[in-house]
Amino acid sequence: MIHGSTTGLKSSQVKALERIYQRRQPAGEMITPELARYLTEQSRELRRQIGLIVDRSGEVKYVVLGDDREIVIPDLSGYGMGRSGLRGLRCIHTHLKGEPLSQDDLNDLALLRLDMMVSLAVGDDGLPGVVNYAHLIPPDPEGQIHLLQKASSIYALDLDFGSFIRALDAELERSRSESLDLGDTREKAILLSVTQAPLREAEDALDELTELARTADVVVLDRIMQRSRKMNPRSLMGEGKLKEVVISALHRGATLLVFDQDLTPVQARTIAAMTDLKVIDRSQLILDIFARRAHTLDGKVQVELAQLKYILPRLSGKGTEMSRLMGGIGGRGPGETKLETDRRRIRDRISRLEKQLASLSKGRLQRRQKRIKKGVPIVSIVGYTNAGKSTLLNALTQSEVFTEDLLFATLDTSTRRLRFPEDREVIITDTVGFIRQLPKSLMGAFKATLEEMVDAHLLLHVVDISNPRFEEQIRAVDRILSDLDLEEVPRILVFNKIDLIPDEEVSPLCRRFEAIAVSAQRRKTFADLLREMEERCWGEDLRSI
Repeated sequence: MIHGSTTGLKSSQVKALERIYQRRQPAGEMITPELARYLTEQSRELRRQIGLIVDRSGEVKYVVLGDDREIVIPDLSGYGMGRSGLRGLRCIHTHLKGEPLSQDDLNDLALLRLDMMVSLAVGDDGLPGVVNYAHLIPPDPEGQIHLLQKASSIYALDLDFGSFIRALDAELERSRSESLDLGDTREKAILLSVTQAPLREAEDALDELTELARTADVVVLDRIMQRSRKMNPRSLMGEGKLKEVVISALHRGATLLVFDQDLTPVQARTIAAMTDLKVIDRSQLILDIFARRAHTLDGKVQVELAQLKYILPRLSGKGTEMSRLMGGIGGRGPGETKLETDRRRIRDRISRLEKQLASLSKGRLQRRQKRIKKGVPIVSIVGYTNAGKSTLLNALTQSEVFTEDLLFATLDTSTRRLRFPEDREVIITDTVGFIRQLPKSLMGAFKATLEEMVDAHLLLHVVDISNPRFEEQIRAVDRILSDLDLEEVPRILVFNKIDLIPDEEVSPLCRRFEAIAVSAQRRKTFADLLREMEERCWGEDLRSI
């Protein structure tokens, strides 16, 4: 099979190209002079570039026919990359005007992780002329990732290709092992942010993405920020810059690109088409964290529902107008495609999960109504993720809810009783942490947490006062509570982790924000908080329960 358009070619010319598949190169030669001459003669006759993709055994895998300026290399994703990061394939193609390797050639070399990119100049007589070739090298201090070389003719090319590739493989593998633990099976990512936000805000967002990656057990190799006046609707960042990023990621052994901005289905497909790397955005990273950490049936159902709703519009292929077998002209056919079968199954699964979630919701409603009938005040702990909410719940109620210094350590709602003097008690509920730009799919899915807050008589808004971005986090939580129509529920602002900041800063900050200071690690700091909670729940002029 010839890859590329053969329109206008005679059958004899097509057969001449197909015969190239029968030629096998010796393992020690990049290309034999005989095959080089055959290529340049055919290229001169057709006035089009001809390319070969050859594996290390010397077998021709693809014959590619281009135009007078370039060839288009077919999809090579079926050929995996070795420990050195090379794919074990080389590209050899003709240049009609004898020009050197182009930037597109070098980009293909790096993006496709080829062993070598080779161009053969086509002489006026059809004979092979100058040979230009390039191969990848370990990154040097100046960021150079490939080496260009040249031979005056195929006959002057003095290269033992087999020995050269073995040495290059070893060098690249050694370089990667020095920068990476090859025994570490975790995902290795480059974090990307394309933003128009002010620099400090953009850096804060990238810091938070780094924490999300750490929570997802992802190794962060690099962080790249591009501040752009106008977002590219197809690839978010400019395609030239994106190619640089992908090339750098591949060269450093990355397996994943993580964008801080949510990608549209078109952007995700465009970026994924440029590389074999996995491409995800911030929402997908959060969904992955949620999937890892949901343990209850409620949590698992909610996470799966959110994931499916996110995936559905991102399935690529023909639109829904081709989706089903229907009567009439234009409607007859073999039935559903594989893509549309997947879409239908996802929709059916979403419908079943929504029904299951509704059933679980009824059980939660009955339990809450029982608590309300008993006249027991309900207090919900809310706040930014990793603010210390679960640790505070454990300390207040002497329980053992799971805690960890990670974002979204708590996903499943936990409810405990907190006793006060005079046989008074409250129901206190821990909730999933909020985060800026919380995906709407998650807002809709985590009904259990939201329902607990709707019935709350009091909210404890816990803030990590040691975080330099705590004011932005307060505003983010306030916005989410407002979106949930919970701004009327009384709340206490609780500044947690005061043990991590100087003592002289605590009182001024508490006066400024009208907050109560605690350290969830020190129970002796709870007196003011417990006094205020008791006053709010049982004071004379307070909200009736």
